[in-house]
Amino acid sequence: MKLRFSLFALALASTALPALAEEVNIYSHRQPELIQPLIDAFSKETGITVNIAFVDKGMAERLVAEGDRSPADLILTVDIARLMEVVNAGVTQPVDSAVLEKNIPAEYRDPGKQWFGLTARARIVYASKERVADGEITTYEDLVNPKWKGRICTRSGTNDYNVALTGAILAHHDAAYTKTWLEGLKANLARKPNGGDRDQVKAIWAGECDIAIGNTYYLGQMLNDPEQKEWADSVRPVFAVFEGGGTHMNISGVAMTKSAPNHDAALKLMEWLSSDEAQHIYAETNYEFPIEAGVERSALVQSWGSFTPDSLTLAEVAAARPEALKLIEEVDFDN
Repeated sequence: MKLRFSLFALALASTALPALAEEVNIYSHRQPELIQPLIDAFSKETGITVNIAFVDKGMAERLVAEGDRSPADLILTVDIARLMEVVNAGVTQPVDSAVLEKNIPAEYRDPGKQWFGLTARARIVYASKERVADGEITTYEDLVNPKWKGRICTRSGTNDYNVALTGAILAHHDAAYTKTWLEGLKANLARKPNGGDRDQVKAIWAGECDIAIGNTYYLGQMLNDPEQKEWADSVRPVFAVFEGGGTHMNISGVAMTKSAPNHDAALKLMEWLSSDEAQHIYAETNYEFPIEAGVERSALVQSWGSFTPDSLTLAEVAAARPEALKLIEEVDFDN
């Protein structure tokens, strides 16, 4: 693994190096360890080497700067807005694939074929089993109820997941309502926003707060981590909904770069990631929702019950992102 990362690092440092046959280079917003089981299975099946570079920030800018010399073939992201960001930067290319169109429902892929969803996840409420009664919170709008004052934890308001949720609030209501909602949520925080979604679960376990906002798959991962299981056991997932709507959804997705020096191998990986095998690995390893029809969620995720996804399209959520981020900064949410 270290060798593969070192080779990719060399390619990033000197784009004059020739591309190796049958390999794929990925720029990923996702931590490499989260997708390593998929990469291992793909490489074992095809013999194609996959190199991953974790790029947390500035991916679009990096690809623009690299231009046609970029070694990256594919982009993996954790949020629809990030997908749209690279597409709008003009650093991706359309992919015409009957396999992708067959495996991925229309609502989870770009009509222009620039991006394709791979998994879905819901942004839910983690609620203390001891201190929050069943049915006590049911909507995202409930989060601003004064009864939660000093009882809510969350990661940074400018985190992609929270910006997307705020964008969905904006799309369901309007700017004035959304600003008031952000101010109310901020007033109910038990502490300054910090850490990731797992840290919010730990805070509930420690008694620092009673509810938090987080993605579904983190809870599944924690329940299967011996060091974090006790934290996760202290909460239950609440599939909150928007008033008059459903539960907020987001995706992880993939796009092919405009340069794509290993186009054919990259297409093979894209298609494989949409396959039953890959979707099953996503479900069982990462506790994400498969988007391919007929592939079941993991038994653990199924045990949390059914829910109704919100009717907002991913494009609508992504379009609301700039204004949502502006409102988050206006209320100085993190301070």
